[in-house]
Amino acid sequence: MPRILILGGTTEGRLLGERLARRGGLDVTLSLAGRTASPVPHAVPVRIGGFGGAEGLATHLTAQRIDALIDATHPYATMISANAANAARSTGVPFRVLYRPPWNAVAGDRWTEVDDTTAAVRAIGQQSRNVFVALGRNELAPFTSAPQHIYLIRSVDPIDPPLPLPDVTYVTARGPFREADDHALMTAHRIGVVISKNSGGSAAYGKIAAARALGIEVIIVRRPTQPDTAATVSTIDDAIVWLDHALTSTAARGV
Repeated sequence: MPRILILGGTTEGRLLGERLARRGGLDVTLSLAGRTASPVPHAVPVRIGGFGGAEGLATHLTAQRIDALIDATHPYATMISANAANAARSTGVPFRVLYRPPWNAVAGDRWTEVDDTTAAVRAIGQQSRNVFVALGRNELAPFTSAPQHIYLIRSVDPIDPPLPLPDVTYVTARGPFREADDHALMTAHRIGVVISKNSGGSAAYGKIAAARALGIEVIIVRRPTQPDTAATVSTIDDAIVWLDHALTSTAARGV
């Protein structure tokens, strides 16, 4: 059977695995970096951990006789995406990035766009505000430089150890998050500003829509540089169309 490796960590990666598992006739493995302590169940076998950079991934592709590689990692996971592109190039393995389109501001949004988390902290300002932080747990250290604010921090895994901040509330939860629930959460905590990445998709959009309805400012961390558009698809359906073509072409070449 053709062997497919999906670099996952997103809803799209999980759903792509489910679609391919239902089709049958494919040997699909989904790889996770291991940053989440308790990942959701997947329909295909899961591999946990890194590969050792582009060279290590290339070695894995060759040793496991991978026929196609799909990068369905988070849009901000720039290192693994670069490694995947380089490994595919060096081995000749057919490769595509399943790239989730970013959100775009619409009427009523109050967005302030910044380049990174440190800039997001500066954008909050000096005066004390109630801040809803919806970022990964590994990106929270810059907020310790602004202890005057009152923080609500939501993450998939617990923040351990807690941040050295005088007023912080932690919420451990996994999306998707509904607009109505985020509206209620932000109202209960009297949130005045939201900190978010431009993750795209629907699973995390609830806070963006709720902030718009409440007239709350959203400080958005900009996307990294988009991958080469020639090597990207934006939907699961497009990824499957590409995969079918790639496998057919590989078989025709007798690889």
